[in-house]
Amino acid sequence: MAVFGSGSRIGGGRGPSFGFRFFCYAVVSVVLMFYDRRGGWLDTARYGLQAAVYPLQLAVNSPSAAWRWMQESFTTRETLQKEVDALRNQLRDQQLMTLRQAALESENATLRGLNTALPEVIEKRLIGEVINVEVSTLRQRLLVNRGGNSGVHRAQPVITGEGVLGQVYRIGPFSSEIILITDSEHALPVQVLRSGVRSIALGTGRATALELPYVPQNYDVKVGDVLVTSGLDGVFPFGLPVGRITKVDRDPTQPLAQIYASPLARIEADREVLFIWSRPGHPAAPASPEAMTVEEPKPAAPVKPAPKPARKPVPQPAPQQAPQETPPATTPGTEAAPTATPGTEVTPAPAPPPDNGAAPPPAEVPST
Repeated sequence: MAVFGSGSRIGGGRGPSFGFRFFCYAVVSVVLMFYDRRGGWLDTARYGLQAAVYPLQLAVNSPSAAWRWMQESFTTRETLQKEVDALRNQLRDQQLMTLRQAALESENATLRGLNTALPEVIEKRLIGEVINVEVSTLRQRLLVNRGGNSGVHRAQPVITGEGVLGQVYRIGPFSSEIILITDSEHALPVQVLRSGVRSIALGTGRATALELPYVPQNYDVKVGDVLVTSGLDGVFPFGLPVGRITKVDRDPTQPLAQIYASPLARIEADREVLFIWSRPGHPAAPASPEAMTVEEPKPAAPVKPAPKPARKPVPQPAPQQAPQETPPATTPGTEAAPTATPGTEVTPAPAPPPDNGAAPPPAEVPST
């Protein structure tokens, strides 16, 4: 115990004291700090030490960093998924609103077009919505949600903002059936706006074509001409646009030209239609049935016979007297023939001698 204790004191007495060592370390530190401040001698050493220590720092911080990264990854994914779902719902709502707004804008544009397309001849209008479409080669019909309760009547004109659509074919209390101008059973009197040529546009059973089969070869019709209603059918007023000429074929061997037109109204796309009433007495109003009726000629009044003139008395002719015999005319050198009396015999006079120088024959003596 004594030896151990004495040895420890001897070893502790051989080294420098604690205060001296602290002083030396402090002086070295101050010197290094001064020179590092003035010249930056320790930047290179510090740079190398940082490169050597970085793997140790990374290894020490990796578990915690990995855990935080995993937590952030899962949290971020869940957050992003929620944000994506919210954005998808918002996008769907915005698309629905955009579609609805586009539909409203289209409907407003259609209604504005319907209102601006009305000429002065239109006195009243009624907007209807198409609820059923039947477009085939046999039938071209529309079902509209306006009927007799709304004042719609049979054979009423129906138009759109672009042109004539058709007319009412059948009517019910709450709906009506419209026959389109392209129906194969429909015929519409039209007029070429440029030249004034009148004809009849027949439906072809196709929603994009009309036919004008009754136009002679020499009539002035060209591709691009606009067709309007002529107002001669008693249904449509004059001047409503119908279609545009798309094809004109003239065969010299045929008396009539083959003319086709396309309707201006969008047969398969319009959702709103317009029922119209014409203004009575307007110059462009359709002719009324009374005006188109030809009166039968009235029978002529019986002619009274003229009174017969009174007969004048015919004077009785005077009794005829026996005509007096006149002697026959005689020529020079001839004698008159003797007249016959009762009881006497007359002998004929001798014939004159011929004028040839010969002697006349002797005359016969009558016997008594």
